[in-house]
Amino acid sequence: MESLAQTIIHDKIYELRGLKVMLDSDLATLYEVETRRIMEQVNRNIEKFPNDFMFQLTKDEFENLKSQNATSSWGGTRKFPHVFTEQGVYMLATVLKSKVATEVTINIMRTFTKLREFALTYKDIVIELKNLKEDLKLNKNQTIENTKHIKTAFELLTQILEDTKKTDDKVMGFKIEKKN
Repeated sequence: MESLAQTIIHDKIYELRGLKVMLDSDLATLYEVETRRIMEQVNRNIEKFPNDFMFQLTKDEFENLKSQNATSSWGGTRKFPHVFTEQGVYMLATVLKSKVATEVTINIMRTFTKLREFALTYKDIVIELKNLKEDLKLNKNQTIENTKHIKTAFELLTQILEDTKKTDDKVMGFKIEKKN
């Protein structure tokens, strides 16, 4: 079971209400038990599953999730599924108490950790890109300012050259007297 591919687990982690969660039915498949068995244990230990560990999907959330998973077999679900956050999955392993549940939970925890690490790395990259964009804006503004200064300098140089041409050659150079 330790070779359980993290991609299999990763594909069963969804984002709902801003949380990474797993469906009760997906967990049941991974734990090799029926979904009702999971919910029996949850109901027997309900104090271990506050709303931030487990919650039931709303109709809209369920429909949205079904539309995202067109190939998924949802069967004849009578109730909306429950989902478990990372902490809820861990707590679920403590109430199921099987070797399979323990091994699967370890792999799930590793997957959640990798997702968190990826998110942190991604966040750092986004921050760096935003900073770079701001620097480019500042540099663009500075470039525009520099261009104005350079243009003014060239206008002044051009004016100096024109004024120099108007100046009498006698003033600019030596005056040579012509002898007759």
